[in-house]
Amino acid sequence: MTNTDFADLPVVVAGLGVSGISAARVLHGLGARVTVVDGGSGPGLTARAAELEAQGVTVRLGDGASLPEGTELIVTSPGWAPDSALFAAAGAAGVPVWGDVELAWRLRKPLPGTGEPAPWLAVTGTNGKTTTVQMLASILTAAGKRTAAVGNVGVSVLDAVLAEEPYDVLAVELSSYQLHWAPSLRPYSAAVLNLAPDHLDWHGSMEAYAADKGRIYEGNVVACVYNLADPATEALVREADVEEGCRAIGFGLGAPGPSNFGVVDGLLVDRAFVEDRAKNAAELGAVEDVNPPAPHNIANALAAAALARAYGVEPKAVREGLRAFRPDAHRIAEVGVVREVTYIDDSKATNTHAAAASLAAYRPIVWIAGGLAKGATFDDLVQGAAERLRAVVLIGQDRALIREALERHAPDVPVIEAAEGQTGAVAMAEVVRTAASLARSGDTVLLAPACASMDMFTNYGERGDLFATAVRELADTGE
Repeated sequence: MTNTDFADLPVVVAGLGVSGISAARVLHGLGARVTVVDGGSGPGLTARAAELEAQGVTVRLGDGASLPEGTELIVTSPGWAPDSALFAAAGAAGVPVWGDVELAWRLRKPLPGTGEPAPWLAVTGTNGKTTTVQMLASILTAAGKRTAAVGNVGVSVLDAVLAEEPYDVLAVELSSYQLHWAPSLRPYSAAVLNLAPDHLDWHGSMEAYAADKGRIYEGNVVACVYNLADPATEALVREADVEEGCRAIGFGLGAPGPSNFGVVDGLLVDRAFVEDRAKNAAELGAVEDVNPPAPHNIANALAAAALARAYGVEPKAVREGLRAFRPDAHRIAEVGVVREVTYIDDSKATNTHAAAASLAAYRPIVWIAGGLAKGATFDDLVQGAAERLRAVVLIGQDRALIREALERHAPDVPVIEAAEGQTGAVAMAEVVRTAASLARSGDTVLLAPACASMDMFTNYGERGDLFATAVRELADTGE
């Protein structure tokens, strides 16, 4: 579509969050007649609504269900579930529903001299998306490309495609929500890092969740990158409708076969994008170039490398990009060593799959776990980590689910429950002191809760920040 296609088009934007405001402003700037609807209310929403109304956008608060008369398109924020009443009304009226990613895809501009828009190298998965996309952007930057990490991270995808100075290539993080509402998306190459149950209340089933993740492979041109350790990701590749000549490229922590990426004698290697791949491999860097070099993060690095190599990046830039990369806070980050005990903040591990990856990176562990389970079960997680556990400190509303799994699969591991009713800094200080009392020299105290945080903290970031503060206080007091 061209920008003129939106002139005078009656469009509804669903949701007054960050992506909704961005979409409303872009569409209004293109001449669309924009109405933003949101079922919520309160001072924050009222203030945002006033800002948009001052620019000429209509906003309806407290009404997220009815479809304004004459609507010809809905652009939805990612969090709005497919069974929302607004979308049912849209379906009955034959009104299409797009997400912000779909809108951005349709608004891409040709690069000067090529006639084609900047290619998208896209990443999804239950865990590791942000880290992998940021690694990919770092590699592309090292290769001399103007790029950005966009989507669920970094620059807004709408801002990226409409930037005055165009990008050469985009590293795009996509959630299952965003993929659900992006029917025409066709990335240059894409990766699904892993699949585990998550957001099933939104999707309705694991099958629907996986199908939305698999949309990322549709129309891929060069490579569909999948996880050799996760057969479900390969199954999505097999089901995808791709461009002729597009290849399936696996990544894993073992020695790679032809067309795959892997690890040999501590080196990251490519046996996919080399001449005579049956006999040859390209060295891309060392395990030590990955920060941190935990197993799941090495896998992230290999996926990023595979996408970069599919785009034509030389091995030297892969190494330089990985060395330059620094992970975001709260992702398996060391926050201190106190009396020969290492304290690790992986507060971003808000589900069992992420926590399992973190637990696999250390031993012995005093594990801090618990919060809002979001319908998860913990037997597989505990069973897989049992031999690594020194002790467990449980927190949060759904702690009993983890305690019961520990009783079944790790009955000899000491378990202490933090006092109920405490929240914020007071709660975390007690938790860290308790964990310290259980740890021995050489142990790791690991905050990898496997749960969401909102029962005790504002978000996972606050949970991790308060953990780091409590560790510093522990060091200062000498307890």
